[in-house]
Amino acid sequence: MTASKTLNVGDKAPDFHLPDAEGRMISLSDYRGVPVVVYFYPKDDT
Repeated sequence: MTASKTLNVGDKAPDFHLPDAEGRMISLSDYRGVPVVVYFYPKDDT
């Protein structure tokens, strides 16, 4: 894990890459210009 700066309202979110439900890698930048809600939850809560 690396240290990161705190984001403030109006800051651009840093790009990141994660696997989707089917295992394909997606990145936040794939959705540039589109409203996005990022929601993280533990897999055991599904």
